[in-house]
Amino acid sequence: MQLVVARIGRAHGIKGEVTVEVRTDEPELRLAPGAVLATEPAGAGPLTIETGRVHSGRLLLRFEGVRDRTAAEALRNTLLIAEVDPAELPEDPEEFYDHQLMDLDVVLADGTEIGRITEITHLPSQDLFIVERPDGSEVMIPFVEEIVTEIDLEEQRAVITPPPGLIDESQAVIASSRDEEGDEDEAPESGKDA
Repeated sequence: MQLVVARIGRAHGIKGEVTVEVRTDEPELRLAPGAVLATEPAGAGPLTIETGRVHSGRLLLRFEGVRDRTAAEALRNTLLIAEVDPAELPEDPEEFYDHQLMDLDVVLADGTEIGRITEITHLPSQDLFIVERPDGSEVMIPFVEEIVTEIDLEEQRAVITPPPGLIDESQAVIASSRDEEGDEDEAPESGKDA
């Protein structure tokens, strides 16, 4: 089974290094020197990682045969794809591969059906489940512990406890930045004695 593990960004320097947007929880395993990765578009690869390092919080990779900025820039926006055994599981029991989560039924704690996971979007701050509702509409569910309380792979379901308004907009709570305790029409008291 093939998993997208990174997307190549812009060239870095003049010796063929590129920045990468990591799309795996295991970059030390999937993006290690010596790893051979398929690509999308397929014509750009396969690519073998020669070196990797972190610079200013970004992962930089150099591939065998890519020696200058021009060659590195030609790889921009290429997806890096690793071949993974479908039976392989992440080391941490609280982590999941995208293929394990796809098509899970999404239900509330009381069993109410919300929909089915059709896509997983990886954002810098968190991941999102794109859930197709029975009526064909879609809802985005942040994949955070406070909302997704259980992933049950045996039952093929994700249990959620959404905040008001996430699933049903009519239940949304509007937060106000004003303090509702004070009366806005009253003039503030002066610090002077009369």
